[in-house]
Amino acid sequence: MSYSSVAVRHFTAPKPLGNTMDSIRSNSPPETKIKPSSVPMSVNGGTSEPPKKGLTFANQDSLPKLPIPDLEQTCKRYLEALAPLQTPREQDETRAAVQDFLKSEGPILQEKLKTYASSKTSYIEQFWYDSYLNYDSPVVLNLNPFFLLEDDPTPARNNQVTRAASLVVSALSFVRAVRREELPPDTVRGTPLCMYQYSRLFGTARVPTDNGCVISQDPHAKHIVVLCRGQIYWFDVLDDSNDLIMNEKDIAVNLQVIIGDAEQTPIHDAAKGALGVLSTENRKVWSGLRDILTKDEGSNNAECLNIVDTALFVLCLDYTEPHNTSELCANMLCGTSEVVRGVQVGTCTNRWYDKLQIIVCKNGSAGINFEHTGVDGHTVLRFASDVYTDTILRFARTINGQAPTLWATSSPDPAKRDPRSFGNVSTTPRKLEWDMVPELSIALRFAESHLSDLLQQHEFQVLDFKGFGKNFITSMGFSPDAFVQMAFQAAYYGLYGRMENTYEPAMTKVFLHGRTEAIRTVTNECVDFVKTFWGDNPAEQKVSALRKATEKHTAITKDCSKGQGQDRHLYALYCLWQRSFDDGASSANNSVISSSNGYTSPVETASIDSPKSSTSLSEDGLSSNGYSVRGVRTMPAIFSDAGWDKINTTVLSTSNCGNPCLRHFGFGPTSADGFGIGYIIKDDSISFCASSKHRQTARLMYTLESYLMEIRKLLRTVTHRPASPRTSRAREMEMIAERLQGDHRRGRIVRGDPGQLHRGAETPTTDSGELEDDGMGGYGFFDAGMLLHALKGLNADRERGADKPEKRRFVGKKLRLNDY
Repeated sequence: MSYSSVAVRHFTAPKPLGNTMDSIRSNSPPETKIKPSSVPMSVNGGTSEPPKKGLTFANQDSLPKLPIPDLEQTCKRYLEALAPLQTPREQDETRAAVQDFLKSEGPILQEKLKTYASSKTSYIEQFWYDSYLNYDSPVVLNLNPFFLLEDDPTPARNNQVTRAASLVVSALSFVRAVRREELPPDTVRGTPLCMYQYSRLFGTARVPTDNGCVISQDPHAKHIVVLCRGQIYWFDVLDDSNDLIMNEKDIAVNLQVIIGDAEQTPIHDAAKGALGVLSTENRKVWSGLRDILTKDEGSNNAECLNIVDTALFVLCLDYTEPHNTSELCANMLCGTSEVVRGVQVGTCTNRWYDKLQIIVCKNGSAGINFEHTGVDGHTVLRFASDVYTDTILRFARTINGQAPTLWATSSPDPAKRDPRSFGNVSTTPRKLEWDMVPELSIALRFAESHLSDLLQQHEFQVLDFKGFGKNFITSMGFSPDAFVQMAFQAAYYGLYGRMENTYEPAMTKVFLHGRTEAIRTVTNECVDFVKTFWGDNPAEQKVSALRKATEKHTAITKDCSKGQGQDRHLYALYCLWQRSFDDGASSANNSVISSSNGYTSPVETASIDSPKSSTSLSEDGLSSNGYSVRGVRTMPAIFSDAGWDKINTTVLSTSNCGNPCLRHFGFGPTSADGFGIGYIIKDDSISFCASSKHRQTARLMYTLESYLMEIRKLLRTVTHRPASPRTSRAREMEMIAERLQGDHRRGRIVRGDPGQLHRGAETPTTDSGELEDDGMGGYGFFDAGMLLHALKGLNADRERGADKPEKRRFVGKKLRLNDY
């Protein structure tokens, strides 16, 4: 099979995502959800069954559209969010600006937004995509988050090749389930969530152009790309019916061959051709470099670039083993920086940040780094959890063939299929060989230098708090997410003596094409609690203030999950005003002049060029119909007020991601003087990963830990602790008898702290179901019952294993086994 007949995939990058969706909708009723077409199901011989109605997108037609909030209520919430962050004078100025907006431009923009939204799936969706795609700074550390997976419980898989092969097989099973529409829909307490993002997860790439980025996708992609020591390889893994054409052992052989080939090139030489580093450049620079890659018709660079862009996902095989968890998290987020003899040889060059990436270190530690434009963390979390769960269940089936599976149908065993049924595929790995013209070599050197600077500007710190977790928090009657959010405020105030604007995303996927809404954590109740906590006040008063603050946060979170926040609504109005009054060129350059990574509001600054004249737009609800606002060059007062800058400058950018498959997750800070904090609230512990541009990150985590220990002591002091549910009836009767009459039996009764023995087993004072954070803060939920069941069984096995009397002696000569 010739190289050219396989390597060239005819792939045309589609129009920007919003335009594509608009053109699709123009051929169907506005309220109709266009679902991916069903894929015929293949059998071993390549025959197919009649298409079945898909399960994955079955609820899309019944999902409600994201509601447009009432304008006055939005403005009221806006003032409430700013009040604790402003001085009385600033608050008066903002209130005057809001009142002026409500009396002048506000109602007109609100009606225009309703008209615009009537023909759209979501009133915020296109503006949201624009905010991402017009972002020009590097995506690494600014947009892309990471997940750090738990180690594989199977000892044999805790090395790079076997772990990577296992993850790839599970990932491909997930791809198959999505494409065949067999993936069960996400739900929150029985309420279905929008599944649209899953159709944008694989085969996609963020492609820079001269006028911002576009999302390109090959919906029929069937190969993966592997990066090793900065060198790029690929091979096919699916057939045309989305069945796997390689088993885990076959993939492991391919990966071992790739590693062996990559090691033939000295790391210093390989670094000089590591083109993945170009994806870390500013988007306009990267766009120009892609033009260089594709302009020479005699070069195969365009074909090589196409192979990367259209891959299902990228697998990054790192040759390093980070020494601690902080280094491991940094490696998953941005790679390591190591300059030897003037050449960057760290793992930061072994990435392609425009794609979904699975990263596996030499010791088998694994994580995910993902391009954030088309998908939110909740979607990638489902992918990560299902992949991790499947790796466990596949191992279980090697022991017990009746062990359960996640998938409705299984891909036929490739070893039992006729190879001719695979179609035109290449299962042998191929290395992409780029024509390194002088322009590329120079650009790569500069890109690596820029990236090295960027990495040196950031620091990372993790905190694995073991003192308590969700069980203890709910037993005290608090929402776990709200409890942790107040911890951030108390810790920051204890370190800096002030409150700062804080952001947490609330998921809005209960609505069609829902994304997130901004929770603004700092409230008057929050300020009162923080000052009460750090003041010389009784423990009861501190706990009472904490309860009021958490109840307020929970109420705001629920409103945001229902689409009743202020940030997204005001941002949509801002974009409408900007489109209505900017001229064409200004609109193209300034339609979104800020950044958003999903962890902060889309607008970080409100400084835009004053429009020169009124522009009449049409066809999409933006037409001004001849109307002109007084002072065409004047921005509405609400957007020129200092409060707009303050609410859109996030100092504490936080997000809650809860799932047993993750050790950590995190992201970079969203402002120069800010912190980015990802956290996972587990049953009996809490994991934090913080980043900043060399602020006191380690000290903030130390202060946070100290606060958590102190608040635990306060809660135990003031909160009644009922008997543990593990207490037997006999033990209860014994305790009652002791109180009624002295125990005359010999010996001192040994007492233990049940909190230390069974931490997390306290009886809740409130129904724990009322305190769950399902669907609340950010990535806080999705159904993972199968994983929980598997992990509980695993923990039980470990506990049973701990009872072994002594270590066995291994007698006899140890035989050497072949790897494959």
